[in-house]
Amino acid sequence: MKNFDFHNPTHILFGKGRIADLKDQVPADANVLIIYGGGSAERTGVLAQVREALAGRTLVEFGGIEPNPRFDTALKAVEVIEKEDITFLLAVGGGSVIDATKFIAAAALYDGDAWDILTSHGSVVKDAVPFGTVLTLPATGSEMNFGSVITNSEKGAKLPFMSAHCYPVFSVLDPEVTYSLPPRQIANGVADAFVHIIEQYLTYPSAARVQDGFAETLLRTLIELGPKALETPNDYDVRANLMWTATLALNGLIGAGVPQDWSSHMIGHEITALNDTDHARTLAVVLPALMNDQRVPKREKLLQYGANVWDIREGDEDARIDATIKATRDFFESMGIKTRLGDYNVASADIDHIVAALKEHGMTALGEHSAITPEDARRILEAAE
Repeated sequence: MKNFDFHNPTHILFGKGRIADLKDQVPADANVLIIYGGGSAERTGVLAQVREALAGRTLVEFGGIEPNPRFDTALKAVEVIEKEDITFLLAVGGGSVIDATKFIAAAALYDGDAWDILTSHGSVVKDAVPFGTVLTLPATGSEMNFGSVITNSEKGAKLPFMSAHCYPVFSVLDPEVTYSLPPRQIANGVADAFVHIIEQYLTYPSAARVQDGFAETLLRTLIELGPKALETPNDYDVRANLMWTATLALNGLIGAGVPQDWSSHMIGHEITALNDTDHARTLAVVLPALMNDQRVPKREKLLQYGANVWDIREGDEDARIDATIKATRDFFESMGIKTRLGDYNVASADIDHIVAALKEHGMTALGEHSAITPEDARRILEAAE
C-alpha cells in the first residue's frame, strides 16, 4: 500500500426529512445563491422544501445548469454572485449541478481567466465561496469530494479539475427525493458509480486489503440493487443503499493508498464533448473494451474482480477473464445501457476526432502505469464500435 493522506471535511446529513436541517447548516446571515438544473427540482417539490427550510434568509436562485455543465452558464452564475453580494452557495441537484457549483465557487474568487481553472486542472485555485449541496441524483459522488468536470462547447472540451478548496461544507442526502427519477437516470447513476469504483480498484495488486474489500462490497451492492431500483422505484432501503454507495464510490476512501486508472473517464469525456452522450453511457462503452485491451497489465486484478465480485472461479485464467468482461458488459446492458459506440451515433470517422482531442488536452499517458497513449485509445475505441 502506498503512503497517503486522507481528509474529507464534508458533513453528511443522511436520511428522510433531512432537507429541513438546512436551517442549521447555512449561516444565518448568509446571502445564499441556490443553484439548480432544469424544472425537475421544482416539480418534485425539492426546491419548495429548500425554500421552507431557509425561510427568512436572503435567497437568490439560479437555474438552468445543464446535464454536462457548461462553462458559459457557470460564468453567468459568477456574475450573479458579484451583483447580489452572495456569500454562500447551495447546489440542489445531481452531480452536474454540484460540479458546476464547485467551478462557480472557485471562479467567483479567482482573479484571472476562469478557463485557467480547467486548463490547470485546479492548481490555480486558492480559495472558493463556501457551499453545501442537496443531492437529488446519486451517481457521481461529487457531494463528498473536491472534483468537478466542466464542458466548454465553444472549445469542444470537457475538462476535470480538483481543488481542496472545493469540498462541500455539507451535503444533504435524502433517498426519498430520488423516487421520481426516470429509469434512464437511475441506470446512469448506477453505471457511473460502478465505473468510479472500478477505476480505483481494477489496476494491479497493492496489498490494500481494506480498500479492495470495500470496493468489492460496493460493486456487489450495485449489481444486486441496481436492477431492483428499476423494478421497485419506491423501495426506501434500495434507494438508501444506492445513494450511500454512490457517495462512498468517490469520496476518497477506497482510493486512498492504491494505484488508480481514470482512462475510461478521460476517453469517455471526449465522447461526451463530441456529441453530448450521457457521461455514464460513455463509460459503459469504453470500460469493457479497455478491460479486454489491458488484460495483460490488469491480469491479477481482473481475476480477483471476477472471483470476488462475479463469483467466476471455473476454467483457465483467460476463460475467466473473458467471462468477467462479459459479465460487466451484460450488467450494463441489463440496466438498459448500450455498450457500443454505434449505439450513440459515433462512427469510425469520429474516432479520429476523439483521439485528436485526447492529444490536444494532454491526455497522452493514461492509466495506472501512465502507459495508455492516444493510439492505444484508438485501438480501444475501435474495439468498442
